[in-house]
Formats: sequence, C-alpha cells, structure tokens
Amino acid sequence: MTTKQSASLFGQRLRGARRRAEIPQDKLGFQIGLDEHTASARISRYETGVHEPSFEIAMKLAKVLRVPAAYFYCEDDDLAELVLTWGRLSKHERKHLRKLLEAKLA
Repeated sequence: MTTKQSASLFGQRLRGARRRAEIPQDKLGFQIGLDEHTASARISRYETGVHEPSFEIAMKLAKVLRVPAAYFYCEDDDLAELVLTWGRLSKHERKHLRKLLEAKLA
C-alpha cells in the first residue's frame, strides 16, 4: 500500500497528529461527526491537501487529536513543536513560562 504525500502544511500536520494518536482515518472522521461511509475519504483528502477543512472542522480534529488547532497552521516546525508543548502545559505552568519570557525579553 502506498501513501500519498501531503501537498499542504495543514495536511502534513494532521497526518502526523493522527498517526501519533494512532487513530485510523475512518475512526477520526467518525469521531468528528462525519458519515461513517465517507469519513476515511474525507480525512484522506484533508491529509493530502485536496481539500482544506473549515476552521470549525479543524477545531473538532484538534479536540479529538488533543492538539491545539493552531498546530495545524504553524509555518515553522519549531513553532509547531512549541505550540504542542504549550498545549500540554497547565494554566499555572503557562503563566510561569509567560513571566519567564517577559523577563527575558525586557
């Protein structure tokens, strides 16, 4: 079986997040409310860049995959990793990190 390379940044990030979560395309599509008969094809089209989902769908994908929606749109790989890390921090840790950054940049 061959896999198509994604033509879009969104698609690349979606495929990576889905694979890390170990969720098949059909199950991911069904979990965000797509019809079970078309779910796999729709997710495949998002991953290959044939179609770009609406922001509403991107938010649903992010919730199921447990990543911030911003991750899908980061142009820079380092920033994307930072967004993933930010998403795993508690509110207290985020506040502390913001203070450290503000102090460093002042």
